[in-house]
Amino acid sequence: MATNIADAVPRLKRLIPRLRDKRIGVLGDLMLDRYLWGTASRLSPEAAVPVVDFAEQSECLGGAGNVAANVATLGARVEAFGVIGSDEPGRALQKCFRGASIADKGIIADAKRVTTVKTRIIARHQQVVRVDRERREPLRSETQESLLRLLFSALKKLDALVLSDYDKGLITDDFADRVLSAAHQLHVPVFVKPKTSRLYAYRGARAIVCNAKEAGFYVTRSLADEKSVEEAGRALLAHFGCGAAVITRGEKGMSVFEESSPRHLHLPATSFEVTYARVGQPGIESDATGRQVFDVTGAGDTVLSVLALAVAAGAPLADAAMLANTAAGVVVGKLGTASVSPQELLDALDDIRR
Repeated sequence: MATNIADAVPRLKRLIPRLRDKRIGVLGDLMLDRYLWGTASRLSPEAAVPVVDFAEQSECLGGAGNVAANVATLGARVEAFGVIGSDEPGRALQKCFRGASIADKGIIADAKRVTTVKTRIIARHQQVVRVDRERREPLRSETQESLLRLLFSALKKLDALVLSDYDKGLITDDFADRVLSAAHQLHVPVFVKPKTSRLYAYRGARAIVCNAKEAGFYVTRSLADEKSVEEAGRALLAHFGCGAAVITRGEKGMSVFEESSPRHLHLPATSFEVTYARVGQPGIESDATGRQVFDVTGAGDTVLSVLALAVAAGAPLADAAMLANTAAGVVVGKLGTASVSPQELLDALDDIRR
């Protein structure tokens, strides 16, 4: 069932102020996104690769940290939970959290782990290469128990919990089961970005958010048409035993399935093409008419965070999904991991009505 988002715009605009001051916990794999900026005008004599003359370095929150940043930018009070290394990237990550006004008391620095870092080298507004530094082994049992104690202590004060799994060793089946059980007992809704290496770890979530490729993996077939998407969505509800499943589909928008509704909701994409020169800059301009997705990095994180925050603010899931879809349309107009402000969201809703 397709929907006309324009009809819902007044209602969605009234929802945005209600997002402020909600208490949201974000638990997951924390990463540092590092950008090395420079220029390139010659090839290396050693190999057919460009030589990048370094100009500057910038850093921002990645992984579950990007989810937290999305929530914080919309005015909510955010507490992050996860594990980093006792290393330079870990300290840089903590600095990013504090700069974003995100509480980091739930973040444990473990000397036996390394902080996940994704370093992107960019020259003339083009990404040359990405270098990942990470380890994926499970947490030590004592570290896991310390993290769970911090989370359980904070859980009763939260309006919602987001679980963002990037398969870096933090979340195991048993760990996820304990988190979801504790949240259920306290009536805290949990919103999950699942990972395909865990097939049943998120049962009982309020909603799961995955892309079409991940959904296809779970149902063991590709999603080639609308019929296959609908079948996959219903299968995901049963598979996870969750209240809702949201499948993000890039330029085809988003499909939303609720256990309580016999019909699913399809939301068309709203995204705008920009260039690399606009990293972190607003992605929608008043005269923008394009509909090409430029950079989907972090768009799933945006959907997850806005969906959780809107439901925590009392919105029905359908309205929360429409707001999340609009927010994703703003974020894909920015390079790399990015977030959306309340004003950008209001402007994007105004653009829909035009």
